[in-house]
Amino acid sequence: MIQDKVVIITGASSGIGEATAKLLARKGAKVVLGARREAKLKRLAQDIQASGGQAIYQVMDVGSMEDNTRIVELAKQTYGQVDVIFLNAGIMPTAPLSALKTEEWNQTVDINIKGVLNGVAAALPTFLEQKSGHVITTSSVAGLKSYPGGAVYGGTKWFVRNFMEVLRMESAQEGTKIRTATISPAAIHTELLEDITHEGAAEAMKGLYERYAIEADRVANVVAFAIDQPEDTNVNEFTLGPTAQPW
Repeated sequence: MIQDKVVIITGASSGIGEATAKLLARKGAKVVLGARREAKLKRLAQDIQASGGQAIYQVMDVGSMEDNTRIVELAKQTYGQVDVIFLNAGIMPTAPLSALKTEEWNQTVDINIKGVLNGVAAALPTFLEQKSGHVITTSSVAGLKSYPGGAVYGGTKWFVRNFMEVLRMESAQEGTKIRTATISPAAIHTELLEDITHEGAAEAMKGLYERYAIEADRVANVVAFAIDQPEDTNVNEFTLGPTAQPW
């Protein structure tokens, strides 16, 4: 059931996060929105509230453990609990390794890996105490197969998949009833293309997305499906993308 569940969403100001927030709010969830851009967060929360939904927000950097802790506390103070944390924030700079975009490598690790670690570390004490909870992450098809130009980005997404699988297994062993879901999209309409500073990689990726990309609400539907399963059922991996794309 989605009705009345308290769902934290990082990377909520656009794309998959925004689409998921709107869908879950329509289905009766209480959404707690986190991202870096306050103006977009405020507008999204107002839109949800104007449509009869429940939403609050916090400006945050997922690379900050303090920010992750604060958004969990905000959810608990406002709504009394946390049922789901959707760790969706990410960046997608792609470039050949020979371009030596080392600053981008570190940024990608800080957001795509540390952002997940921080989110889980912030939510896990609550989930362990209540012996329930749901951790959902946005990975990528680049976390399932290797692509030239995607060594660092893909590596972070490989990490997410392995981390989430171990979290699922350990929860089952420990009887904490924490569910997990890792979503690996192919080409979805996104602002992430703006992160690509390598000219050749940017041109190639832009062409790919212009040809194939589907709307972010397709991923939101999958998030809702995972949450809506009975508490004794865990659907932990999804791969989705455009029917026409040979990913």
